[in-house]
Amino acid sequence: MNALNRLKPAIALLLLLALHAGHAAAQATIGFVVLHGKGGRPEGLTAPLDASLQQQGMLVISPEMPWSGKRKYDSDVAAAEAQVTEAIGSLRQRGAKKVFLAGHSQGAVFGLHYASKHPLDGLVLIAPGGNVATNFYRQKVSSSVSQARGLVAAGKGDEPGEFDEFEGDKGIWKVRTTAAAYLSWFDPEGAMNQTKSSRALPKTLLVLHIAPTSDYPALLRAKQEMHGALATPLKRLHEPQSDHRNAPRDSAAEIARWAAEVAAR
Repeated sequence: MNALNRLKPAIALLLLLALHAGHAAAQATIGFVVLHGKGGRPEGLTAPLDASLQQQGMLVISPEMPWSGKRKYDSDVAAAEAQVTEAIGSLRQRGAKKVFLAGHSQGAVFGLHYASKHPLDGLVLIAPGGNVATNFYRQKVSSSVSQARGLVAAGKGDEPGEFDEFEGDKGIWKVRTTAAAYLSWFDPEGAMNQTKSSRALPKTLLVLHIAPTSDYPALLRAKQEMHGALATPLKRLHEPQSDHRNAPRDSAAEIARWAAEVAAR
């Protein structure tokens, strides 16, 4: 009996290590592509979310997208889709069995577009913003959209030029890119039309919609409309006590919990 009693702590430790290893292996089968917001970068506002997911053993890739402050729409929507598809392929090569796409702000709006065209195991929308189809947004960039449309029609889509960009807390500024690339992002009937993409989602897609309680007023007013437009019935609304910028960090635990729940189905 004394020998057995001495073995009990060692047995308990082995069981604990086995359970931990099993949990880590299960989490490692989950992969995330995380998309930053407008003018951002992978090491910016979404970095705490990346770190939190990785700490739980999940695989994460955070590409720098064409709407970053450095790239300034240097490639079109099709190239951005290919970039995300490549990241998803890389996660699967590394062993991910379930792959999720998470986007913050403009990254979320692009995530909707991507999910409407490509298969995913789940989509996370964090404070989506940047819908180019709203009347307000159209008014801000309409002259540049018309300019770009005219250049494309004249066969000059590959020529670089300066075009208007807009964000609520920054106002209007110029970006230098080609007319074709610009139009692919800012055409109100194109890829960044949030409502159009939301209605085109597969009915089987699981979606986690993060709507922080202190988001920008316009996004708070549109929250229920945004959520209602998501075509899939497999959607969940999470409202963390946070603001637009800190929503990726403050929703990290819920995102990981939801992904693990989805992956276990």
